[in-house]
Amino acid sequence: MDLYGQKSKSIPQKAIIILLELLLIWLSYRILFQHSGDVIAGWLGIVNSSGAVARRTIIFTFSVIVFFRLGFMMLVLLKRRIPWEEGISVPLAFALYYIGFPLLVLPVDQPVGGFDYLGIFIFAAGSFINTYSELQRHFWKKDPAHKGRLYTTGLFRYSMHINYFGDLLWVTGYAVLTRNWYAVLIPLFLAGFFIFYNIPRLDAHLQAKYKADFDAYARRTRKFIPFIY
Repeated sequence: MDLYGQKSKSIPQKAIIILLELLLIWLSYRILFQHSGDVIAGWLGIVNSSGAVARRTIIFTFSVIVFFRLGFMMLVLLKRRIPWEEGISVPLAFALYYIGFPLLVLPVDQPVGGFDYLGIFIFAAGSFINTYSELQRHFWKKDPAHKGRLYTTGLFRYSMHINYFGDLLWVTGYAVLTRNWYAVLIPLFLAGFFIFYNIPRLDAHLQAKYKADFDAYARRTRKFIPFIY
């Protein structure tokens, strides 16, 4: 079923997503700063270090920023229908960030240093690219003169899916802050999901809708990573 062409406010689904993500944020706080971290560390057979409060605070701040930023995008910018299965699967996917990264940082006791500041920059850059590109497209599409036309300007002139590239960056920034090599698997999984599932699916919709305009856009524009792929 082509969801990209179906318009709906999907209020119940959005409400479920927000409630489940709030629950995940609460669990994240308990893991990072309360006794739940000790309990889960015991289950996993790892040490729950108590010497990296600043790092944990940054990780939790990232989660709060992601929650509000993507909540705004879902409630204000997203116009397509959200099926019920997506209303459940989206929070489960975000559990990788809200719960996965806090679990990965539990045994880490290194103080915040230069490499971590790079991670903060990558997170900030990805958040900006993702949200700003979506806002550019949103305001462009609100102009009646652009009805039925394919959006190819703004940040989208550097990549056909620059918003997804922004997602990959901020998730990578998260991973850097954990200082845990296992965290690399999360942005790698996300990149694979975009390249092999989301992007082909969306491209098929856009090609069917815009035809020659999409083909011309695809010939002159990188698909995912600006200047590379």
